[in-house]
Amino acid sequence: MLEKIKATAHFIQKRINARPETGIILGTGLGGLVNDLEIIDSIPYSEIPHFPVSTVDGHAGRLIYGKLGSKEVMAMQGRFHYYEGYSMQEVVFPVRVMKYTGVSRLFVSNASGGLNPDWHVGDIVLINDHINFFPEHPLRGKNEKELGPRFPDMSRIYDERLRNKAKLIALEHNIQVKEGVYVGVQGPTFETPAEYKMFRILGADIVGMSTVPEVIAAQHAGMKVFGISIITDSGVPGEIVEISHEEVQQVAMKAEPKMTLILKKLIESI
Repeated sequence: MLEKIKATAHFIQKRINARPETGIILGTGLGGLVNDLEIIDSIPYSEIPHFPVSTVDGHAGRLIYGKLGSKEVMAMQGRFHYYEGYSMQEVVFPVRVMKYTGVSRLFVSNASGGLNPDWHVGDIVLINDHINFFPEHPLRGKNEKELGPRFPDMSRIYDERLRNKAKLIALEHNIQVKEGVYVGVQGPTFETPAEYKMFRILGADIVGMSTVPEVIAAQHAGMKVFGISIITDSGVPGEIVEISHEEVQQVAMKAEPKMTLILKKLIESI
């Protein structure tokens, strides 16, 4: 796996001839940040050696190198999910490749179901912790010391300094943000009412089918991590209704401009 990571990183570096320090993963319906990028190069995943290919609607499936203001960034427009049939090693492969191309800060976005009864559909949440409910762990198996330590610490995964900056940016632009715990689950089914209730009892504020594996791999690799989510449906008792992936995309796209502004200003400030 390490040889494949290095080979893929070498291909990307040779193609873009740069070492951007900032990586971005754009989730369901949240790919619009690329409209604010000065795109220097765009590579379809299918053209990148050893790279998985996204199969989910709302995930464009391309790796973008460009500038956000004065900052060079590498952005994944579309991610990979465990429920698509990929192994955890494949799900986190792009994060490890980013590390070898020079990325030291990872910004991750997603769409989520709301569990906190005081929050609402369309709210933006800054992730300060997570609960891993996936059936497979991305670090399972032989540990490659080059990638990170055998037993990485998980007590402070999401960078507090970046979160505080994001809160200040939101305040300056009159954007309300929440802060809370994300629980990552396998999918692809949306949760049952009993599952929503269980996750809330466990301490989660939002629930989704991504992010946690990528963040674990980033922490393992020593990256600074910032996570942000848009609540696209409610799992609060009395508010649960039938939901489709298309509706999730629509809600995410409506709230996307606010999330994009926060990410853009945050990345430009570091």
